[in-house]
Amino acid sequence: MKNNNTNTKVSNSRNQLLLTVVLSFVFGLLGALLSTFLLRKIPITTIQQSKQVVIDQQTAVANVAKKVSPSVVSIISSSSTVDPFTGQASMMKDGAGTGIVMTKEGLIMTNKHVVEGGQSFNVIMSDNTEYKNAKVIATDPNNDIAFLKIEAKNLTPAELGDSDKVEVGQSVVAIGNALGQFQNTVTTGVISGKSRPITASGSNGSSEALTNLFQTDAAINPGNSGGPLVDIEGKVIGINTAVAGNAEGIGFAIPINDAKNVLSSVLKTGKIVRPYIGVRYISLNEEIAKANNLSSNTGALIYGSGSQLAIIPGGPADKAGLQEGDIILKIDGKEINETNSISSVIGKKKPGDKVEVIYLRDGKQAKANLTLAEAPTN
Repeated sequence: MKNNNTNTKVSNSRNQLLLTVVLSFVFGLLGALLSTFLLRKIPITTIQQSKQVVIDQQTAVANVAKKVSPSVVSIISSSSTVDPFTGQASMMKDGAGTGIVMTKEGLIMTNKHVVEGGQSFNVIMSDNTEYKNAKVIATDPNNDIAFLKIEAKNLTPAELGDSDKVEVGQSVVAIGNALGQFQNTVTTGVISGKSRPITASGSNGSSEALTNLFQTDAAINPGNSGGPLVDIEGKVIGINTAVAGNAEGIGFAIPINDAKNVLSSVLKTGKIVRPYIGVRYISLNEEIAKANNLSSNTGALIYGSGSQLAIIPGGPADKAGLQEGDIILKIDGKEINETNSISSVIGKKKPGDKVEVIYLRDGKQAKANLTLAEAPTN
């Protein structure tokens, strides 16, 4: 009896051990298969999603290029030269830029520096149709904007966006006549910064201070000047105007809202009508304020130099009682500083608009209400 019991116990123990081994193997195999399935499934889904995002972005850019390209033109400027040996005069290409179609009848907006110095201008459409002898009808004295007119019909005007709604990091597309050779070149990037001030130098040695610009890393090459910077919906939010000469991936564009008023005045009157308050000023910073012992390191100091009067006689500021030495701090609630100049704030308004000016005089704040007037053309 004793031996039989012992054999039974040994047999049961062996069966239990065998069952444990089998179950362990089965569960281990299931676990391995499940782990492999999960590990494979997650990366594949992620990769597929990433690929889809890239494809969607590429499709969006292609759609933008297709929509906007018919509204983008190449501008070729030429000047007359005289052969020193024969004495014969001829026209020679001396520059190239880009423009944006504003109306079906051929009004084109571009940069002022694209047309400066040129005597003759040809405009080439995206389908290679060429219009000769385009006329410069207006240039903006306060910004790098100019308008050309060609005799055309049924052109495709660009759709304008709202540059006040643009955010840093937003995707953008630049289109232009890169290097004056590659028509309707498309580049992509993002808005890297807003309200940037720069001093832009032209090929003729001239320079111009520009404020309130967009900064972008979308490639803007020589020849792209005057072309559109557009959002992912194909709406123009800026006018490409300059690139940093000592760095790559830094370009600048004029916000389109800064050009809407001058566009409106050209459409209505055939010329650029700008408002002004009638002061000459210096935008302040800490360095200038410290050097001149001023009570504020921000704002705009009303300042004359030599024969240039600080206050234009009979102008809006003169009538409102502003004086040389006053520091303008705000106009209609908008702070005035190096990145937000008087010109950029006033430029969004029209002659006849009433504005409130907050200023400093002898260290004390004061307020003046004035009516903007039309800026003199000279």
